[in-house]
Amino acid sequence: MSARNSKANKAAARERIRQEQERQARKDRTRRQLIVVGSTLGSLALVGGIAFAVKKATEPSGWDEAKKVKNVTAPANTSGTNGTELIIGKPAAKKTLELYEDSRCPVCATFEQGVGPTLEKDVEAGKYKLKYVGATFLDGNSGEGSKNALSALGAAVNVSPEAFLHFKAALYSKELHPQESEDKLADDAYILKIADKVDALKDNARFEKDVKEGTFDAWAMKMSATFDDSGVKGTPTLRMDGKNVTAEGSQNAPMTAEQFRASVDKALKG
Repeated sequence: MSARNSKANKAAARERIRQEQERQARKDRTRRQLIVVGSTLGSLALVGGIAFAVKKATEPSGWDEAKKVKNVTAPANTSGTNGTELIIGKPAAKKTLELYEDSRCPVCATFEQGVGPTLEKDVEAGKYKLKYVGATFLDGNSGEGSKNALSALGAAVNVSPEAFLHFKAALYSKELHPQESEDKLADDAYILKIADKVDALKDNARFEKDVKEGTFDAWAMKMSATFDDSGVKGTPTLRMDGKNVTAEGSQNAPMTAEQFRASVDKALKG
């Protein structure tokens, strides 16, 4: 091979190498640009997602709006300001037992299962009236089950005091009361499943309509505010004549029929 041809071949080889290096450099630049764009879009999407989540979290809920309602639709068989006096019993009964409960409260469920039937018999016999005060603090900042169940209790008492007592018993039953961590009571379908256990509420079109449309949502929030203003710190709590009714030797509500009988009979004597 001549020196001239050798130089030409080497020059051509160097040119091919140079062109290949340029193509590779362009690919690398393009890849970096795509990575930057993708990262930017991903960051924007993340920021957008966070902003959306924050926006949704800070938007007023239907329950927030219900708190603001001034002209509250109160259930039948209630009295007082905004219907927050929910008192059941014979007018001749001289004393009133106040019962403070949160529908999601597992200890309330234990109380109702152990004591509820005795309490109902006492009210029916005219030993005392029952004043029910519903709370919603177990919903915290995100749940809705306590509020929704309290609204449904309003729909039940709107049918009759007996329907209210039977619905409350079914709600707290071992079979149907959900774990506190499960917000099942926020689901109207689950509320209606509970109501199916009560003859007066099963297939009751008015009750179903009130539950689904939230007729007594605003009332429930007023009732919840009554609990907040009561000074009661936990549920279940029993009071008579302004004093807590507790199990003997305890600061807690009685959990068995025997404890309840002794505690309430003592309170009735004053």
